Amino acid sequence: MTVPKLPSAVLWDMDGTLVDTEPFWFAAETELVGRFGGTWTHSQAITLVGSGLRDGARVLQDHGVAMTVDEIVDWQTDFVTGRLVAPLPWRPGALALLSGLRDAGVPTALVTMSVRRMAEAVAAALPFGGFDVIVAGDDVALPKPDPEAYLLAADRLGVDVRTCVAIEDSPPGLAAAVASGAATVGVPHHAVLPDGDRWRLWATLDGRGPEDLAAVALELAAR
Repeated sequence: MTVPKLPSAVLWDMDGTLVDTEPFWFAAETELVGRFGGTWTHSQAITLVGSGLRDGARVLQDHGVAMTVDEIVDWQTDFVTGRLVAPLPWRPGALALLSGLRDAGVPTALVTMSVRRMAEAVAAALPFGGFDVIVAGDDVALPKPDPEAYLLAADRLGVDVRTCVAIEDSPPGLAAAVASGAATVGVPHHAVLPDGDRWRLWATLDGRGPEDLAAVALELAAR
């Protein structure tokens, strides 16, 4: 039996995939809209999952938040970062899979639309060595669903993105990863992810190891 070759790198989304920060973002949006006399529902919050913060800020402006885009992004980032208190709400199986990849010598990148200072705070909270590369929302011109962030991560790692596996939890993130050419695993959490023949959906990362990612990459490459 042939053992699938491990990916050249694994590219991780952060919010909702590595760590469950989405409830903090929902709370930030609700409080900010409320400060300006508006209301913000859970359904509305779900529509912003995985989006770029600046795009989300413009939506909040449309709902009455009388602040600049930069002010909204900074306020939300401070709100969420202030709630990242140990132990962080790591997603099931995420730390074990990340640790297994590092033990196997597979490079990893954190690819997030959150700003760099928040991404670095999450990476620093890992109970073992952090990511080899971090690509944050303020590193790219185009947010997910554009593939720029994933292409930049692969470039900084010095690998071909087509030999990488990306892990995502949101529709914009899934679209970005697939468009980049990476083999993609979707792990739905707060947002619903569609079925498709260009990616695979897992209910959880719990119990998954590097060999499972290798198998997905091999399967998708054969299609």
